[in-house]
Amino acid sequence: MTPPEAPETGTTASVGETPPAVSVCPPQAGPHPDIHVMKERADFLRCARAGRQGASGMMVQARQRRADEAVTGIRVGFTCTKKVGNAVARNRAKRRLREVARMVLPEHGRDGWDYVLIGRADATATRPFEDLKRDLISALKKLHQTRP
Repeated sequence: MTPPEAPETGTTASVGETPPAVSVCPPQAGPHPDIHVMKERADFLRCARAGRQGASGMMVQARQRRADEAVTGIRVGFTCTKKVGNAVARNRAKRRLREVARMVLPEHGRDGWDYVLIGRADATATRPFEDLKRDLISALKKLHQTRP
């Protein structure tokens, strides 16, 4: 079935002859332009060997990239183990971690660093969102304090 055509300019359309609906919402803003999502397992493993800081709602691993690594900006990865729960619970926890990272990392993250946010069982999905933000900010401060 094809949508009805828009009436010519200057004519009125009768009921049922209106053009198809078009979204008038502005495009959604994507993640911060300097934040990139890590997907390679090797990147996660390099972060696992570097510094880590626990918080009530999540575990944060971080490392400063070497000068010879070409990627600029902040990179972040997200993971949840099966201890968090079934797929629905893990996905909910990762969505919350993504949103916290989107809000906190542009201001508190450092250029040239990789971060991995790991969800915690019974905490990441149920902890109040403002507490999750505070957890990430305090973890980042501690990680950056111990490293130059």
